Amino acid sequence: MKKAGLLFVGIIAAIVLLANLGSLVGMIISLGILYVAAKKFLQADSTTGKVIWGTIGIIGLSTAVANMPAILGLVAVYVLYVIYKKWDEPGESEDPFTNFEKQWDELKRS
Repeated sequence: MKKAGLLFVGIIAAIVLLANLGSLVGMIISLGILYVAAKKFLQADSTTGKVIWGTIGIIGLSTAVANMPAILGLVAVYVLYVIYKKWDEPGESEDPFTNFEKQWDELKRS
């Protein structure tokens, strides 16, 4: 039953990821432009260079803000990662006799 729930949540997370794939790509590109503009802004010596790189940085920041639905895509990627890690994780046995035998062995050792 646990794997069915993980599969259901995984399918929903995959659909959310695919729906937000475009905004994820847009956000990655705009954050890359913003990073380059910030680095070049700090390295620029002239006022004209600073104005140009500052303007490019503002454009990159505005496109990054416009792609905020990409955060849902990032959450979906994280959920898929957690599901992948928990998929083969051994769960507690629901058989009461196995738990009893484990506790009995612990009592015998004490």
